[in-house]
Amino acid sequence: MLAYSQPEASMFTTYFNETHEEVRRNIRRFVERHVTPNINAWEEAGTFPREIYKLAGDAGILAIGYPEEFGGNSEGDYFMNLVATEELLRAGSGGFFSSLMSHGIALPPVAKWGSAEMKARIVPQVLSGEKIMALGVTEPGGGSDVANLKTRAVDCGDHYKVSGSKTYITSGIRADYYTVAVRTGGEGYGGISLLLMEKGMPGFTTGQPLKKMGWWCSDTAELFFDNVVVPKQNLIGIENGGFMMIMTNFEAERLGLACYSNTLSELAFNEALAYAKNRSTFGKPLSKHQVIRHKLADMATQLEASREFTYRVAARMQAGKPALKEVSMAKNLATKTADFITYEAVQIFGGMGYMRESLVERLYRDNRIASIGGGTYEIMNEIIGKQLGL
Repeated sequence: MLAYSQPEASMFTTYFNETHEEVRRNIRRFVERHVTPNINAWEEAGTFPREIYKLAGDAGILAIGYPEEFGGNSEGDYFMNLVATEELLRAGSGGFFSSLMSHGIALPPVAKWGSAEMKARIVPQVLSGEKIMALGVTEPGGGSDVANLKTRAVDCGDHYKVSGSKTYITSGIRADYYTVAVRTGGEGYGGISLLLMEKGMPGFTTGQPLKKMGWWCSDTAELFFDNVVVPKQNLIGIENGGFMMIMTNFEAERLGLACYSNTLSELAFNEALAYAKNRSTFGKPLSKHQVIRHKLADMATQLEASREFTYRVAARMQAGKPALKEVSMAKNLATKTADFITYEAVQIFGGMGYMRESLVERLYRDNRIASIGGGTYEIMNEIIGKQLGL
């Protein structure tokens, strides 16, 4: 049965243990104390205070999923990451979540494939919230075509000179460290590498904050590289081995986006359910109209199926089984479900659903990016088709 408010341990005993639930309670307290009272103001301001990263670091939230030797905890536990996603999103802002946790897609390549010196220098600072990290892959002319990215890193002996640009980069302006995909070799996926780049490198600049449909309080920007000198020791992993690292990173990101979509769906459903019970039209509660009851029934059914499938895929990944096809399916199912539920939630609210004072209005906007980011809906179907042998 659906958890119409916040999930409890007894409902998901197959997936979440008491340690997960203790972390869930801790993050919930963090959100209630530091985020929820301020989130509307942050959304309108288009940003949130940098000090929140340090508070989240002190609370251990940023360290989830990383090695203990660098200040992390719960390494390799996909369900702990899902707990963090679900609870941080209960503040009702996809933008806050995406910026606070931007290291979740930027730091893993460093933590897995960086040199010992790089790991020791970078990982603890990011997990503590002292430094912010962003991932730079998408380019203005590339979109989902990662294998054909154009940003070039020319080998100059003990360093590279990097020229090119990136766009739609979450935490693009305020980040201190950047994991950047560059071309060090020939055309195609075999010529891509990952470099660690740092704010302040001569020739490395950022554009103005990009104005977006949703994710208002998320810092999103373009990055520009004009012959930026990057030391060879900033190479992450092996030269021309970056594409594999990006693709490996994508699986966890897509699982996270499925969870993101399911959580937005749950929030929108809860809002619509409460509104339907309390709002009266034509002399009776909205929920007593059959058409509204059926909408809510469809919303509940699709959310239940999508969330359960996402958890099953997470269990498969936790067990170390191949899940490229399944995680692509989970992302597509979850984003399609969220498209339906957030749309219907606004419809149930009517005119009030179009007002910025309504949570469902923000959820509707914040949801739209989920079927684009981390690989579009169409790219996911291409992956699924190939895995089916088509």
